[in-house]
Amino acid sequence: MRDAVIVGAVRTPVGRRKGALKDQHPVDLAAVALTALVDRTGIDPALIDDVQLGCVSQVGEQSWNVARNAVLAAGLPEHVPGATIDRQCGSSQQALHAAAAAVIAGHSDVVVAGGVEVMTRVPMGSSVGEGLGAPYGTKVRERYAGKLGFDAEAPIPFSQGVGAELMARQWGFDRRSLDEFALASHAKAAAAQDAGRFTAEITPVGEFSADEGIRRDSTLEKLGELKPAFDPAEGVVTAGSASQISDGAAALLVTTSDVAKRLGLTPLVRVHTAVVVGSDPVTMLTGPIPATAKVLDRAGLKVSDIGAFEVNEAFAPVPLAWLAETGADPDRMNPSGGAIALGHPLGASGARLATTLIHHMRAEGLAYGLQTMCEGGGMANATVFENMTTV
Repeated sequence: MRDAVIVGAVRTPVGRRKGALKDQHPVDLAAVALTALVDRTGIDPALIDDVQLGCVSQVGEQSWNVARNAVLAAGLPEHVPGATIDRQCGSSQQALHAAAAAVIAGHSDVVVAGGVEVMTRVPMGSSVGEGLGAPYGTKVRERYAGKLGFDAEAPIPFSQGVGAELMARQWGFDRRSLDEFALASHAKAAAAQDAGRFTAEITPVGEFSADEGIRRDSTLEKLGELKPAFDPAEGVVTAGSASQISDGAAALLVTTSDVAKRLGLTPLVRVHTAVVVGSDPVTMLTGPIPATAKVLDRAGLKVSDIGAFEVNEAFAPVPLAWLAETGADPDRMNPSGGAIALGHPLGASGARLATTLIHHMRAEGLAYGLQTMCEGGGMANATVFENMTTV
């Protein structure tokens, strides 16, 4: 029976908006990750059947199939194709799911999954261009009209920021609890960086070799001075308790155990189980909760079986609500910090989380890891990885 294993996982450092990666064309940045993946694994690039990359804002420099263009920029053989996937923030996690499905089904033997987003150069929302119309028609607007948090008259009637505020209200999170979570994310990321825990997963981009979003001087007092970002009157979510606008890319090499053995590649983890769910598109961000329940049920595992979790920190209420509903050990969630500190380069984040989780599992000898992330439109992917050194 065919399986799906990951034999390489690499990412660029994550740059803050207008930071170290601001001059990197998204195609060229994705090519850095692809080139590093080939170099590190030693795979003959001619054997790659496909490259699937996540990217959310597929316009301008990120248009016309950024995956195919990255293949060409990386100098891979011209016969290697590419496809670009949009499942919003989970785009590159979905690319990984698609790659795993392709090798399990026997449609491919070797697939690269990853993602890229350079939000400095292609700002969030760029694909909703002037004169091109809005992405929601009358049927969607009629379906959700009158629901709290849905603005039927707005060009984009759904708001992730409003969803974060609705979650904070539903689970009873006050401003201080969100600020405390954000501060802890920066502290964990700083400790991980200082201990060199990111070194093995990062490939430099020129002279740039370390994530630059970590705020070492942040304090509760400083966070408390920030104004609410989405509800000026009663809001509790600020820029400090939300993920950072960022630039970055990541890539993973997916194959089967048999093919890996034949090619002399060393499997790192097996893609044990992969699922995706839909959720309320107005609250939008609650999907990781049912996605986690679904993936654990299909995997035949319990929360206590998982050694580490990566839950994307789109906004602080998301992982906090996830903890409240799953009962997971807080010390096992985002042990090296999350998107509040490290950044959230949209289409690259799913592959970035996977890369960080896989390297952490290997370093700590953890049998299982789980990653999940909320996605625009009310969706969530969840993936369970199995450490190949423990089986």
